[in-house]
Amino acid sequence: MWDVPIVVHRPSPTGGRRVTLRSRILGLAHDDPELVLLLQRAGIPDASLLLDDPSWVEWRGAAAHDWDRP
Repeated sequence: MWDVPIVVHRPSPTGGRRVTLRSRILGLAHDDPELVLLLQRAGIPDASLLLDDPSWVEWRGAAAHDWDRP
């Protein structure tokens, strides 16, 4: 079974969302530009084109592009 490689986890109570790539923690993003930067640093050059592709990115615990604290 193939898993989605990028997971944007639920918003943290202190702000931001943890981002993982194939279970490796990339960091904490607070908005889309910061998410794209984390993904680019991990070697995904066209990251901004993938954010709405469910075969690449799974948004957990809140809607896609929702960066507000719970």
